[in-house]
Amino acid sequence: MRRTYLGEFEELVLLMIAILDGQAYGMTVSQEIEQHTGRIVTLGAIHNTLIRLEEKGFVKSELGGATMERGGRRKRLFRITALGSGAARDIQQLRSKLWEMLPDQTFKFSSI
Repeated sequence: MRRTYLGEFEELVLLMIAILDGQAYGMTVSQEIEQHTGRIVTLGAIHNTLIRLEEKGFVKSELGGATMERGGRRKRLFRITALGSGAARDIQQLRSKLWEMLPDQTFKFSSI
C-alpha cells in the first residue's frame, strides 16, 4: 500500500480538526491556527487543504444545520478519521524520534 504523507500545513490543519472535535469548519480552523500559532492564513488555503485531507481519507465532512447568522447556509463540518489519527500519530512519532537523535550541541550558537 502506498503511504500518504502530510505536508506541514496539512498537519496543522489536521491537528486543529482533531482539537476542535466535530466543530471544525473553514473559519474555526483558520481562527484557531491564527490564535495558537500567530500564523495568518486565508480561507482559500484552509478550504484547499480540507479538500486534500478529505481526498486522502484523513478527514470526513458533513453538513451541519443552517444558521441565521450565515443567512440560512449550512456549515461543512470536518472530523478526523481513523486513518487521519494514525497519520498524525505516525508523524508525531517520527518527529520525536528525529529530535531524540539530535546531538546535544546541535542548536548551540557557534562563533562562525
